[in-house]
Amino acid sequence: MVVVFLCYIASQVICTSQIGCSVLLPKSAMAKSSTCSSSAKLKWTMALLVVLVSMIRVHGQPGFVSIDCGFANSNAYNDSSTGIQFDPDAGFEGGLSHKISAEFMADSDEHQKTLRSFPDGSRNCYTLPSTTGKKYLVRATFTYGNYDGLNKSQDGSLFLFGLHIGVNFWDAVNFTNWGVPIWKEVLTVAPSNNISVCLINFGSGTPFISTLELRPLQDMMYPFVNTSVSISYFSRKRFGNVTGFITRYPSDPYDRFWERFLYQDPPWISLDTSNTVRRLPGDNAFQVPEDIMRKASTLEANYSFMYVNVGVGPNLDAKNLQLLPIFHFAEINNSNPNRRFDIYSTNELLFDDFSPARFQVDSMQENGRFLHNPEASFLLNKTRRSRLPPLINAFELYSLVRMDNFTTDSDDVNYMKEVKKHYNLARINWNGDPCSPREYSWEGLTCDYSKSNQNPTIVRVDLSKSGLQGALAISFLNMVSLENLDLSHNNLTGTIPDYPLKSLKVLDLSNNQLDGPIPNSILQRSQAGLLDLRLQGNPVCSKVKDTYCSNKKNTTQTLLIAVIVPVVLVSFLVVMFILWKLCWKGKSGDREDYAMYEEETPLHIDIRRFTYAELKLITNDFQTIVGKGGFGTVYHGILETGDEVAVKVLMETSIAESTDFLPEVQTLSKVHHKNLVTLVGYCQNKKCLALVYDFMPRGNLQQLLKGGDDYSLNWEQRLHIALDSAQGLEYLHESCTPSIVHRDVKTANILLDKNLVGIISDFGLSRAFNDAHTHISTVAAGTLGYLDPEYHATFQLTVKTDVYSFGIVLLEIITAQSPVLMDPQTIHLPNWVRQKIAKGSVRDVVDKRLMDQYDVSSLESVVDLALNCVENAAIDRPTMTEVVSRLKVWLPVSSEKQSISGTPHRKNYMDIDIPRQFQLMLSGESHEGSSFQSGNTSRMSEMSLFSGR
Repeated sequence: MVVVFLCYIASQVICTSQIGCSVLLPKSAMAKSSTCSSSAKLKWTMALLVVLVSMIRVHGQPGFVSIDCGFANSNAYNDSSTGIQFDPDAGFEGGLSHKISAEFMADSDEHQKTLRSFPDGSRNCYTLPSTTGKKYLVRATFTYGNYDGLNKSQDGSLFLFGLHIGVNFWDAVNFTNWGVPIWKEVLTVAPSNNISVCLINFGSGTPFISTLELRPLQDMMYPFVNTSVSISYFSRKRFGNVTGFITRYPSDPYDRFWERFLYQDPPWISLDTSNTVRRLPGDNAFQVPEDIMRKASTLEANYSFMYVNVGVGPNLDAKNLQLLPIFHFAEINNSNPNRRFDIYSTNELLFDDFSPARFQVDSMQENGRFLHNPEASFLLNKTRRSRLPPLINAFELYSLVRMDNFTTDSDDVNYMKEVKKHYNLARINWNGDPCSPREYSWEGLTCDYSKSNQNPTIVRVDLSKSGLQGALAISFLNMVSLENLDLSHNNLTGTIPDYPLKSLKVLDLSNNQLDGPIPNSILQRSQAGLLDLRLQGNPVCSKVKDTYCSNKKNTTQTLLIAVIVPVVLVSFLVVMFILWKLCWKGKSGDREDYAMYEEETPLHIDIRRFTYAELKLITNDFQTIVGKGGFGTVYHGILETGDEVAVKVLMETSIAESTDFLPEVQTLSKVHHKNLVTLVGYCQNKKCLALVYDFMPRGNLQQLLKGGDDYSLNWEQRLHIALDSAQGLEYLHESCTPSIVHRDVKTANILLDKNLVGIISDFGLSRAFNDAHTHISTVAAGTLGYLDPEYHATFQLTVKTDVYSFGIVLLEIITAQSPVLMDPQTIHLPNWVRQKIAKGSVRDVVDKRLMDQYDVSSLESVVDLALNCVENAAIDRPTMTEVVSRLKVWLPVSSEKQSISGTPHRKNYMDIDIPRQFQLMLSGESHEGSSFQSGNTSRMSEMSLFSGR
């Protein structure tokens, strides 16, 4: 029977490459004929050996980890195409298991049919086993498949979430108007005995994941990858006449995905060889499979150069990329060729007069240098003394992933995991690293980040009222940096362990069920004043009457009650009296006829004058407040035409002092600019002065930067708003006669319309001044943090005062920080930025929500401009005209504009057979006639050529 089975296997072996074979084993195998011809025994035996070797390589590849996320079955299974074993994540904490919709099932590979979503928590992490210091390829795939029935990827709404590799941002996963599967890869060094991959909820769609894979690399591979630098996959191409869409394991023992170059028709020429293409001894940096290097693409002889263009799809902003290209060449032309060419990154020469060696791998890269290449475009150009056009065998392109954040001290991490397991804690955000990044630190923990070049440590744990049961975990007492431990109001039982404390200063075990003697080591520290011990409310205190068992809080509470209650009663009576007076006054005011206070002499201006009664009508009796300021309250209103307006009503104190109100209205009525809020009308009443403006539906810039409406501006949007605001101020300074100084420029006074166009508002402090005047002497103006320091010294107000305030606004746009910070001491934002840059780099000041998605040179330039604007001396600051000019230079080119290279961009390769294509991509099968889009759908790879004739 064994011979029968082996005979059948031998007949079913299908060799798919020179490296490995696939084996088909139908369930009916045992039912086949029980005889084999003797003449075929040798062939069967040899085939069996091939099969066994192939199976050993597939199932015995060391270190492969493959997780089928959301797979409910408890048993692992082998992928039918590669033989790689996939394990379920059934034991994973958190998240919800789903299956993709039925219409996608038939054409999807097994491990793409299920997924796990994470509707709860800001961060959810998978932890994969690893070896400290070893390099790995980590790959995650995402197949939405309309699993939730909401069709979120195609309804136009924002569908975006993030990925972290460990504690550092890796990439964003963007499904907005993008329904096809996405895959992401990162090459990284394991910081410890595990690697975590975290899904980050940006509030723009529920994060989910379909598969997660880890592949070990050799230590000498990708030498520029280290503990500080990881690289994210951008493109990986193989060239020549290749049938499968993807070449992967077992052809590539590291299971890298090599996409097939699609063009094979003239003028493209495919080359291949059966000769050995060798690597030089010691050349193990990339280990491109020999089968890939035996094929290449070139051009017909009368063509002289080719472009490698990796266009940016909807998931990435090309302006923010730092790219690392790796070119793989081997001359496989059997004749004696004369092939020489130069290699450019956009206009920068990378390698000159390069000639690929015959049947030998040349992997060309600039020692791990990352390039600023907004177009992701590379040129291979034939030199004058070359007889043949360029050739290419394979190409890799990666983007930089900075590993700047430190993980929590490893001992603290292990102790907290022991605590979590000991008490079976199911806190939703106890996932990933306990302290890093700061914004995702575990609930109840306080971490020490004071040593910027070291791992953060845990200094306080607050698990009060957390339902803890059982004995006090020794893990707490082992934490050398822990200073404050609060386990009060739980159900801890047993005795307090007699264990030497490390740095613990506060131990609150009150209101538990602890019994038994108190250890001498703890008593001695308490009596010496080194430990604040709190044990009241425990059975152990029935036998002890020391201070740590006294109910000091109750005594304090009794004293507080005796003192405070009478004060509260008296205060309550006073408040009630005031409210009664205000209520009576309000009713009296309602009865008051405001019409009698209308000014008889109108202003001679071309804007509408509103009566007080009209203001009450359009604001629905001043019902909806949309803002408040030092000069009054702003109400939402709707005109009879249906247009929305903002009605700014001056307070009575402002009315009494506002002698400049009417001249101000006259001035503002003449100001017309797209970046200045439009004054619709005014109310001139002795009891009520008001200005009526166009309503801005997106609120103000301060609200958006602080995340008030859960919307995060990207870098290009921020630069556009900065330019809009600068143009508005430039108009006030340069185009108005007389010129106008705003005097209160701040993010709260930059409004945003529905298209996020920045509009300067609140001219309540603005003053006109004549060209002959070099300054205006007036009362104090502006808002704390935005004030010109020169004004404090001289009380001379100039347009440069606005420039200073605008510099603060620019720094807020970059950092999303307040003008005055507590860090932990009070510090002015410009000084905070200077200190951060001096200690690290300009990246350290950037709003983390930008997720490194910005052009570094643009960022550095805007930071320089902002710091230039906040120079102490006004003479050293630029004019607003100069500011506008500089901002226009750095604003990214619109994505709708054509590439400057003139390279024709093909349409996406997607068609209605997308699920099947993705299955083929993952399996490495060929399917002639199908279109194909790179699985990493944030990029679109293509080759373009130009005739050199």
